[in-house]
Amino acid sequence: MLNSDKAMHTLSVYVSNKPGALARIAQVFSRRGFNIESLVVSPAVDGQFSRMTISCSGDPDGLDQIIKQVLKLIDVLQCIDHTYDESVMKEMGLIKIAVDSEGRSEALQIAEHYGCKTVDLTPESMILQVVGNPDKIDALEEMIAKFTIIEFVRTGKVVMQRGQEPT
Repeated sequence: MLNSDKAMHTLSVYVSNKPGALARIAQVFSRRGFNIESLVVSPAVDGQFSRMTISCSGDPDGLDQIIKQVLKLIDVLQCIDHTYDESVMKEMGLIKIAVDSEGRSEALQIAEHYGCKTVDLTPESMILQVVGNPDKIDALEEMIAKFTIIEFVRTGKVVMQRGQEPT
């Protein structure tokens, strides 16, 4: 869980797809005392570049300095803060819970409410897949906690600017 005195930020960074770029970017965050909470890296359309979506926590006053320093790195073409803009943010989670036949109906009702898919089902457990904004996944985790959570994995946020503006 995040400290209340540290704000959560979401940045997209467009970089050349070269070895070492990620390490150099992560080092900027570390030097400034920011913690990277999640990191998603995927190739851009042409394959020569990659898009990084970085969710980080730290003092909001230091974020502008991080963006400036990231933009100075040779392989970085663009760095945008999406914390407060009108972007679409999604995340995927897989939750494996221990559930017997008596609790299965209630677990499935909770899963249906959150739009989950059941991707594995055994007599003793089930794996639920959920896609949505991070708050939705947090809420599902809270509701499903009445069962024993065996494993829980999240992809981290991906973000895309609304409209015709590139992210």
